[in-house]
Amino acid sequence: MVREQYVNTTQDSSVPAPVPDSIYKIGIYGWRKRCLYLFVLLLIIILTVNFALTIWIIRVMWFNTEGMGHLKVTSDGVRLEDGESEFLFPLYALEIHSREDSSLLVNSSENVTLNARNEKNDVTGSLSVGPNVAQGNAQNFVISSNTKMLFSADDKEVVVGTDKLRVTGLEGALFEHSVETPLLKAEPFKDLRLESPTRSLSMHAPKGVFVKALAGNIEAASNMDFLLHSSEGLVILDAETVRLPNLPLGQGGVSGNAQGLYEVCVCPSGKLFLSKAGVTSTCSESQECYLKEVEGTFWSHC
Repeated sequence: MVREQYVNTTQDSSVPAPVPDSIYKIGIYGWRKRCLYLFVLLLIIILTVNFALTIWIIRVMWFNTEGMGHLKVTSDGVRLEDGESEFLFPLYALEIHSREDSSLLVNSSENVTLNARNEKNDVTGSLSVGPNVAQGNAQNFVISSNTKMLFSADDKEVVVGTDKLRVTGLEGALFEHSVETPLLKAEPFKDLRLESPTRSLSMHAPKGVFVKALAGNIEAASNMDFLLHSSEGLVILDAETVRLPNLPLGQGGVSGNAQGLYEVCVCPSGKLFLSKAGVTSTCSESQECYLKEVEGTFWSHC
């Protein structure tokens, strides 16, 4: 320890004064000294560990002057050069886009949810993609290609803006209510079928319904009655040959008709039947209308 001794000298004589018996000790000694050394040693150890951890974190995280590892900080924002990023908490960003030569991939073990909020921090639109279902909530859903609208859906209607709507399912398309369309067309070499398994099928148009087969037949089959009705116009059968092969043969007509000629008779109710032809009409001689129809006037077309 440091010891200081006070020596008194006189101005007249150079002989030192007698040394006093009491000596004052100044400094830290004893257990305080040992505690101070121990504290300094502990502080040096902590500083060394912190410095080593800092160096290790820098090496592991690849900190550099431009950013952290593959994550570069630029004037446009933060850019990930190569690799994958994992976010444990919500990510808030103004814009997220991939590199020009790669796609943007978002992975999650549960689901991926994107939310859009307004100034009041209320969710105005959301898109959630889960392992079993993809669900979107918005006032209006629009799919566009450049400037052309392809699909639009809201709470009032669904609009398909493409030139052709193709349904590739084996069962076709199922509509629970009415369908309005200017054109129904099947794929090449495929049949177009409009079916109603349990109810009736109706086609309405203010300017008429046109059915045409350019290279084939048009067939209509019914388990019950087949009606052709025109309230103000005519029903015209315009063809090279019109055949009614199963018309019943009336009981009247000329006997002994060797040529096998018949005329088509029409009852007042509209029923058709055949009668053996003669010089004049033989429809009035038949009893077909009197047997099953209401009595009336006959007319015939040979």
